[in-house]
Amino acid sequence: MTVAQAVVEYLSKQYTVDRIGAEDYRERLIPGTFGIFGHGNVAGVGQALKQYQQLDPAIMPYYQGRNEQAQVHQAVGYARHTRRRQTFAISTSIGPGSSNLLTGAALATTNRLPVLLLPSDTFATRAADPVLQQLEQPYAYDITVNDAFRPLSKFFDRVSRPEQLFSAFHHGLRVLTDPAETGSVTISLPQDVQAEAFDVPEEFLAEREWRIRRPEADDEDIRRAAEAIRAAKRPLIIAGGGVLYAYANEELAAFAELTGIPVGNTQAGVGVLPWDHKFSLGAIGSTGTTAANAIAAEADLIIGIGTRYEDFTTASRTAFQNPDVKFININVAAIDAYKHGTSLPIVADARKALVKLNQALGGYRVGADLEATIAAEKKRWDATVDEAFDTRFTPLPAQNEIIGATSRAMDAADVVICAAGSLPGDLHKMWRVRDPFGYHVEYAYSCMGYEIPGGLGVKRAALAEAARGGEQRDVVVMVGDGSYLMMHTELVTAVAERIKLIVVLIQNHGYASIGSLSESLGSQRFGTQYRALNEEQHSFDEGETLPVDLALNAESLGVKVVRIEPGEKVIAELEQAIRDAKAAPERSGPILIHVESDPLLDAPSSESWWDVPVSQVSDLDSTQQAFKTYTDHKNRQRKLLG
Repeated sequence: MTVAQAVVEYLSKQYTVDRIGAEDYRERLIPGTFGIFGHGNVAGVGQALKQYQQLDPAIMPYYQGRNEQAQVHQAVGYARHTRRRQTFAISTSIGPGSSNLLTGAALATTNRLPVLLLPSDTFATRAADPVLQQLEQPYAYDITVNDAFRPLSKFFDRVSRPEQLFSAFHHGLRVLTDPAETGSVTISLPQDVQAEAFDVPEEFLAEREWRIRRPEADDEDIRRAAEAIRAAKRPLIIAGGGVLYAYANEELAAFAELTGIPVGNTQAGVGVLPWDHKFSLGAIGSTGTTAANAIAAEADLIIGIGTRYEDFTTASRTAFQNPDVKFININVAAIDAYKHGTSLPIVADARKALVKLNQALGGYRVGADLEATIAAEKKRWDATVDEAFDTRFTPLPAQNEIIGATSRAMDAADVVICAAGSLPGDLHKMWRVRDPFGYHVEYAYSCMGYEIPGGLGVKRAALAEAARGGEQRDVVVMVGDGSYLMMHTELVTAVAERIKLIVVLIQNHGYASIGSLSESLGSQRFGTQYRALNEEQHSFDEGETLPVDLALNAESLGVKVVRIEPGEKVIAELEQAIRDAKAAPERSGPILIHVESDPLLDAPSSESWWDVPVSQVSDLDSTQQAFKTYTDHKNRQRKLLG
């Protein structure tokens, strides 16, 4: 076989096995391969995929894409929705084909989500040297473009000889299926090696199962944690994505109901509890609810479960103001379990740790005063969101209204997708999630352009789920014009495969999120508006609005487009358009709903902060004032060792 043929057949035989409770779940680890072919892989992986397609298309289904980065985003979306049991492989050519994967690699690793990258590389033999698109460095001739993947990957190897294939993929898939280590796994395949023939052991091509490790919590750690919880007066749980990946949401609900301890959630943790659960405070931190942030400010014990404590979660370490606050961190990854200097790390699977904690805390419950505060704060925030959803602005609506309309039009099992701009923060604090799979916002990397390809990945996973008899889910991508322009071409992929992806495109003629931030930092929304160039000042801030028609753009790609015109009926028409899109046949292709908004109408305040440095000296009065405000907040930051 050639190296590429061996890779394709090997990947078709790999399975994950995951035990949740008493049940085992066996899934195909790599259900398909994406690829864009150039001279680096057309005769290698491309030939292998074509050969197996003719033998049996089910061996390794091939999927097209329009951009290598977007293909990674599709794989990440799929991996997130399958709770890291499955992902895709991506084959690229050399040079720009490979380097186009770099942003996606960083995104996957940052989000702790598995993806298998197979970038082609220049000749291992150097028979033709230098070749087209080869990077040459005079100080180290063995460096190629693919070495850029090393700091972005959780595992990297280069197969310079066919015999290296066995150890490269064995160790690569070990990392890919490890909940504590997973992320981008990059195996570089030189273009000549891909086409080289060698004898492949049958053992390499046999079916193999990769059991997902779910380590038990140490009994002594549980004892010490239970002791700390019993001593706490105002404990708070911060639930992250690790709760969902461990399928621990039911155990978390039982834990909260047993103890009365309230739950705030990170971006990745939205869905751990329904929004209206008695003990759900919703989002926490810089983009959190006032309910979660009010409880956090006075909490004397933080129980972090499956969170990596991003700066948005901790409000840049200003969220927790109790001078005696301590941390219990439950995480499968030691790097996260030990954060904030905690003396109570529990390196374990979230579900298994919660089972033991529930047993250890029988009879414990927080005081009635905390439960009363929880109820009051929830009521206050719910009223705030109701007002934001129901207040009508004309002729252009606020983004709050658009979020409310989208939420009302979607069913409980449907999935909302987002990644960058002002939408993630607004969704985090206001989205009323009703299903553990109902919210997917990529915010560890917050990558502009993720939304549409990421949504496609989620939709692929949802279709596979439905085919197995699971939930029927529509996937709704919410995206601003800035992110849309970054990677809208993956709509063509949805058109080609007739995938019904619903896209709500919010047109506000610029970067609303960074514009608002710029204004708060004294930089007066510089460079954040889509305007014609003022040549005298060389400014894009005050010129005419660009005559760009994004609805027409989507139509030109073959997408069905619904235009919502400004006026008094915007929200009603938007809500109906989403319902109509949901009613369309499953294989009818993508539907884009275009609606304009007023970018100057903000979401309700989180009564929180995010640390973005302000110039210490400036000739601008606005910057001088912003620095005074920044200094006040900076003085509230804490090391949070506890």
